[in-house]
Amino acid sequence: MEAYLDNSATTQCSQEAADLMMRLLRVDYGNPSSLHNCGMEAENYVKEARKRIAQTLKVNEKEIYFTSGGSESNNLAIVGSALANKRSGMHVITTAIEHPSVANPFAYLEEQGFAVTYLPVDAYGCISLQDLKDAMCSDTILVSIMHVNNEIGAVQPVEEAARLIKQTNPNCLFHVDAIQSYGKFRIYPKRMGIDLLSVSGHKIHGPKGSGFLFVRDKVKVHPLILGGGQERGLRSGTENVPAIAGLGQAAMEIYQNFDAKIMQMYRLRDYFIAEVEKIDGVSVNGHKDHSNAPHIVSVSVSGVRSEVLLHALEDREIYVSAGSACSSNKPAVSRTLQSIGLKRELLESTVRFSFSVHTTKEEIDYALEAMAELVPMLAKYRRS
Repeated sequence: MEAYLDNSATTQCSQEAADLMMRLLRVDYGNPSSLHNCGMEAENYVKEARKRIAQTLKVNEKEIYFTSGGSESNNLAIVGSALANKRSGMHVITTAIEHPSVANPFAYLEEQGFAVTYLPVDAYGCISLQDLKDAMCSDTILVSIMHVNNEIGAVQPVEEAARLIKQTNPNCLFHVDAIQSYGKFRIYPKRMGIDLLSVSGHKIHGPKGSGFLFVRDKVKVHPLILGGGQERGLRSGTENVPAIAGLGQAAMEIYQNFDAKIMQMYRLRDYFIAEVEKIDGVSVNGHKDHSNAPHIVSVSVSGVRSEVLLHALEDREIYVSAGSACSSNKPAVSRTLQSIGLKRELLESTVRFSFSVHTTKEEIDYALEAMAELVPMLAKYRRS
């Protein structure tokens, strides 16, 4: 059988989203900027997707801007807001365990003369609110904190962080990378004090190349793509109507029967952790309880390199990641695993299992059976 356990890298597009996209590719294929009926029909699909997404966040439809995915949303939020507000200050804050689509824009801001503070994390991958408070100053214009870490599933206290930020400096903007948390948690940006929120479609059973950025009303963001003025001038370029419509459909679906879906994912995660830790040499990184995200389990295997285990599992049609798929084709020691203080010998011996609302216990059992057989064999081979 096949066990796809790499859902943090990408998910299978839902059938309903795929069907809708095919219709827009073959039947209702107008350009939403055109003034004729075909263009107006396409524009209506974009409006409907915007409405569906706004309803999941309880925000105004005009605060949703479509992008090509999570990386673009993060770049637009971070670089765009920093450039638009730099007259108010040149200090920005993020964490030591951000995804490259956040870490690299902050590195770019440093090159542009901004001062960047990188908050450390504890052994579970969580920041200290005291560290955040200590880092804040009158010159701070932006704080960016990921909601759920893509490698170990650590959940940051974003609501508490927002409250602290606004109490310390009301004019400071707060950006949250919700790419691994949207569809796994209920997120209400305005209630939580979030000014900018990034989401990717292919993490929630939508299409690749789709995403959106929530921008709270009256927040200034400098556009990074200039052109025809689409997306109210913030993100020019002809809208990818099939992807946008598919994203809207996936967003609506992922929040249907939400509580039952999430509890089922937690049950599978609890079961997987309890069983995989019975295997000699295997340890789980991060919180093991429900303070972690429901869909990510980071597993270190003493004496077995992650690539070796990954391909051994692949031979049995079990698919996992050696860290983040966004950088796994460029081998490098994980900044997240280093930041949580993982032992040196385990830094290159860690794999990520990630589930979705469609993951079954049969898949979990199949993976556990393979792990129980492969780990002792591979560890013995390494020692010899």
